[in-house]
Amino acid sequence: MADLQERAPCHAISRPHRAIPNTPEAPRHRLGRHGFQRASGLGQWAEKLVFPSARDMIPAMADSACVPSLADAVATSKSTPRHAAMVRITHWVTALCFLALLVSGVEILLSHPRFYWGETGNVLDEPLFRLPLPASRRYIPTGYGYVLPDQNGWSRSLHFQAAWAVVFAALLYGVFGAVTGHFRKNLIPEHGTLSGRALFAVVGNHVRFRPPGPEERWSYNVLQRITYLLIIFVLFPLMIWTGLAMSPAIASIFPRAVTLLGGQQSARTIHFFATVLLVLFVVVHVAMIWKAGFRSRVRAMVTGKH
Repeated sequence: MADLQERAPCHAISRPHRAIPNTPEAPRHRLGRHGFQRASGLGQWAEKLVFPSARDMIPAMADSACVPSLADAVATSKSTPRHAAMVRITHWVTALCFLALLVSGVEILLSHPRFYWGETGNVLDEPLFRLPLPASRRYIPTGYGYVLPDQNGWSRSLHFQAAWAVVFAALLYGVFGAVTGHFRKNLIPEHGTLSGRALFAVVGNHVRFRPPGPEERWSYNVLQRITYLLIIFVLFPLMIWTGLAMSPAIASIFPRAVTLLGGQQSARTIHFFATVLLVLFVVVHVAMIWKAGFRSRVRAMVTGKH
């Protein structure tokens, strides 16, 4: 590599793109598998010297005739953040808020582990379904011979605060994604990846728990992109909508937001099923991170680098 740098120093080829004839007096070389081979021009020589993955990760190199060493290319690629700072911040804020919402939501659920459909529901009505859990209220028929301590006060307060915190983080992330093109570049599936064959291959790798390939180190595969789009633009807004619909204040100001869901008890039931889907997503998400390399993936979401 040192000999290669002496043959083609950076300042010697940093001029704008200019055709250099391939004459016997001016031989050109490129780096092949078994050594140096003759090439037809400087463009092919540079194309083989700079690995495609490095060129993709360093866009500035695509417009430059300066060919760095392999060590410089690797160092530059390592300095490129895997996740933007706003993505990392909103990710961890959302993760902490989701944990708080889950804990407080379970406590709220224990005060009445029965679900209904419509506008109203109480112990005198036949529930749509009931969970086999003890309750924290004495008048709730559960079949258990004891009552759990009532923690409904702090749990509702924490649930309310964490919900607004995650809504604020979601707004920041949404504005960032729209302005910077984050959704278009990193989440919308690329052309040609939505074919049945491509989807079947990716799903098969996930079902077999195969570790991701090196190309997924800097980009999401098509299954990840579709899943994240559904979580961000479908399931997460549904959680916010159903949560607000259960609020008496919101119901009095925007009654249409409640009636579209079928009533406040319907909103509570939908909210429960959406929570179950989010929990399943988190479990699979953590399992795939563990399989792909827990330390490197978490480090990338904390520092931005693998």
